[in-house]
Amino acid sequence: MQINQVLDLAVSDSAGPGPVMRSIIVIAVVGGVLIAWFVLRGYRDND
Repeated sequence: MQINQVLDLAVSDSAGPGPVMRSIIVIAVVGGVLIAWFVLRGYRDND
């Protein structure tokens, strides 16, 4: 399977990997934001 076929499946409205890929991307972005917030929270200056 070529990369353009994978991309076509990922953006199509048909049943298949499209909804799964969107879910994985959303979860990854939300997880990245939470990890960044948690890490940066430790650098806060509480004098």
